[in-house]
Amino acid sequence: MDGLIHVKFCRPTFYQIYKKKTSEGFQSIPYVISLFSAMIWIYYAFVKQNAMLLITINSFWCCIEIFYIATYFYYAPKKERVDTVKLFLLVNVFGFGVIFLSTFFLQNPFIRLRILGYVCLTFALSVFVAPLGIVRKVIKTKSVEYMPFTLSVFLTLSAVMWFFYGLALKDVNIAVPNVLGFIFGILQMIIYAIYKNYPSDDKMVEMPKVHQPNTNNNNGGVFEAQNIKGNTTNCDAYNKV
Repeated sequence: MDGLIHVKFCRPTFYQIYKKKTSEGFQSIPYVISLFSAMIWIYYAFVKQNAMLLITINSFWCCIEIFYIATYFYYAPKKERVDTVKLFLLVNVFGFGVIFLSTFFLQNPFIRLRILGYVCLTFALSVFVAPLGIVRKVIKTKSVEYMPFTLSVFLTLSAVMWFFYGLALKDVNIAVPNVLGFIFGILQMIIYAIYKNYPSDDKMVEMPKVHQPNTNNNNGGVFEAQNIKGNTTNCDAYNKV
């Protein structure tokens, strides 16, 4: 489900990049980090064994993230391309390489699994905490534009499913982070319910009629002030786990 959710809500961003032939100031950070996360979970699943679901889903996720990064890289300006390459080398090559080399040659497989489990647990918790920035933005702007309700619902359902999967495997590294994911998912839906009908700043504000003297008419002319539209700031929310 995670992979399908990711495809569904990242597709509009990349369709926009493809259509306009430019990265439009989007960042590659979320996709590079998501690829790193999938790589770590695949490594953990191979060490753990009997975790084919983890391998299957995260392999699919890896393919999607590689496609997204390649698309971003193709349409990005030179500076963004250089930044993307640096980030990819730092996180996905050097970072993953350090974790792999520091655990692969450990003699005790249980210690190796425990260390990898802590890494995955820490990383998963940080991914679930990340959306708090979006919640803060919603509260500050009083607009749910950057926090789609369906995304919050599906991420909550995903957290529930992964929790029970971890419970079935008796794996706290899978189950525990998804408890936090469920709590934050519920929080996002509550915030959405509070602010979904809140009047936004971009509503058209009609100015009152203003009487203006008319030298050609003793009764005075009347003119209508134009509607003024408030300025809003557009940001890319998941560009963004």
